[in-house]
Amino acid sequence: MGLSLRILFLAEISDPGVGSSVRQMYGHADWLKERGHEVCVVSTVRDPAHTSPTEIEGTQVFRLHSDYPIRFRPWVSLHNKAIDAPFGAILQQWKPDIVHAHLIHTHLGYHALTQARSAGAKVVFTAHDVMVFCYQKLTCFHGGEAAVGRLDDVQAGLVKCLKCQRFRFRPGRNAQIRKVLQRDVDRLVVVSDELGRVIRANNIRVDATVHNALVPLGEPPGEEQVGEFRERLGLKGKLVLAMGGRLHEQKGVGKLLEMLARLAPEFPELRLIVMGKSDIYDREFKPQAQALGVADRVVPMGWLDGRELQLAYAAADVFVTPSLCFDTFGLVNLEAMQHAKPVVATSFGGSKEVLEHGETGYIENPYDVPAYSELLAKLLRNADLRRGQGLAGQDRFLEHFTMDRLGREYMVLYEQIAE
Repeated sequence: MGLSLRILFLAEISDPGVGSSVRQMYGHADWLKERGHEVCVVSTVRDPAHTSPTEIEGTQVFRLHSDYPIRFRPWVSLHNKAIDAPFGAILQQWKPDIVHAHLIHTHLGYHALTQARSAGAKVVFTAHDVMVFCYQKLTCFHGGEAAVGRLDDVQAGLVKCLKCQRFRFRPGRNAQIRKVLQRDVDRLVVVSDELGRVIRANNIRVDATVHNALVPLGEPPGEEQVGEFRERLGLKGKLVLAMGGRLHEQKGVGKLLEMLARLAPEFPELRLIVMGKSDIYDREFKPQAQALGVADRVVPMGWLDGRELQLAYAAADVFVTPSLCFDTFGLVNLEAMQHAKPVVATSFGGSKEVLEHGETGYIENPYDVPAYSELLAKLLRNADLRRGQGLAGQDRFLEHFTMDRLGREYMVLYEQIAE
C-alpha cells in the first residue's frame, strides 16, 4: 500500500539494556523508520524527575511517572489514573495512526488501550507473556515436583488463583482485561503459537502469531577476544555452560545447579556462567550451590550488556534455559543461536518453536533432572556435535528470526487495520 504511518509503542521499560523484548522493540522501530514511518515510545519511570522526553536508540521516548506498591497491581493495572492526563496529552499532540502495546501490565495499564482507541488510533496488542489471565508467570499449570511437570492445566480459575494469590486476588480482574482486549484491540498478537494456545484456553481471542526476532549481530567477538575473556574469568581449557536473564527459581536456576552436581563427576572441568544480578545469585542460589558442592564451579557474571554480553555468549559451549514457568518464547535462545551455540531449553512454553529438537539443540522437561542432564552431557562429550548444532541454530536464526521478517509481518497487520 505504501502507507506512511505514525506508530506509537507502549512499553513500561524504556532501557534496552534491561530486557531482550525492549531491545527488539527499538530494533522494530528502526526498521519502521528506515521505511519512512514515524515512531515514538511511551514508557514509565518511578522517579518524577526523569519524566522529561528523551531519545533512546534514535527513537523519541515519552516517560510518564507512576509509582505504587506492587501488591496493588491487580487493581492499578486495570486503570492507572496517574497516567490518564499525560498519556491523553501525548495522544492529542502526537496523533498516532496505530498504538502498538507491548508491556503494559503494571504501570501503563489496560485502560491505556481504551484511551488510544477513544483518541481514534487503531490498536495492536502484543502479548509477550501470560499476564492477560495470570497474575504472574504461570508456574502452577504443570503440577510441579509432585507431577514431575507433566500436567497441562492452563485455565485460570477462582479456587486455583485465590489459593495462589490470596490477598492479591482481585475478583473480576480477568473478565475486565478480556473485555478491554475484545472491545478496544484491533489485532491481538502473540509471540508463539503455544502462548496463543493457553490464552485462547482462557477465552481471549488471538488474531496472529508473530515470532520474536533480533537484529543480526554486527562484528561478533573474535577468537582472541573470547580467549582473553575466558582467561580473565578462569575459564581457559574449561567446558562452559551458560544461562542468562532474570535469576529466579521460576527460571530453573535451582534445577540447573542440581544438573551441574550430577554432571560434575564426568566433567571435572565443567563451569557454569550465570548472566544475571550477582546479589540475587549470592542471596538465593549460592547456598544451594554450596550444599550441592558445586559453588566453585559457578561464575556469577552480574547483569551484562553490550560487548561483555556478546563475549559471554561466545565463550559458552552450551546455553541452557531450564525455565519452570511457562516460558513464552525465550529471546535468550535466539541470542545464543546468533552466536552459533546449541541450546538445551525447557519444554514449558514456546521454545519448541524456536529450536529444532536434535538439530539445533534439545527440548526437555527440567523437572526430569536425569533426562535433562543427559542431554547436556551428550553435547559436552562431543565438540563436533556442539559445533554442528550451533551452526544449524545460527542458520535457523538467519532464516526465520530476523527483524526484517518481524517487520514485514507486522506491516501486514498494520495495513489491514489502517485501511
